[in-house]
Amino acid sequence: MTKTVKAVLTMGVAALALSLGGCLGFGQKSDTTLTDAPRSGLFGFGGSKSTNTNADAGIGVNAYLWRASLDTISFMPLASADPWGGTIITEWYANPEKPDERFKATIYILDTRLRADALNVSLYKQVNNGGQWVDTAVTAQTQIDIENAILTRARQLRLSDVRN
Repeated sequence: MTKTVKAVLTMGVAALALSLGGCLGFGQKSDTTLTDAPRSGLFGFGGSKSTNTNADAGIGVNAYLWRASLDTISFMPLASADPWGGTIITEWYANPEKPDERFKATIYILDTRLRADALNVSLYKQVNNGGQWVDTAVTAQTQIDIENAILTRARQLRLSDVRN
């Protein structure tokens, strides 16, 4: 290999390392606010308390929103839950009092901070029409009510953690 090729390869590797280092947040100050989730434990609870938002917090999203989401939809069977990506997907759930309609939910937690805009809830509804499940619209208010219930529960979890 010539010196020129080695120099170009070395510069390319250095540029790649610097760009990846920027993605990982090296050299940045950590953001600490009261709305950040505590560290340690799979769901961010327990152990030492810290308000550091670095990726070593146990999960990739706000732990209070994560736990509150699971608590709020605990009556629905889970299809999948990804605490690092912040996605919760339920199976279809039919209320025993209304067996002719069923609901499914997908919850996205979009941030590590406890904020209202860090939460997105998508609900799906089907009604039984002659033995066939047919998609129907879910009112926007129903989705808002579930988001508000999750946010209220997340605030409760945060306050109980601060008091301890």
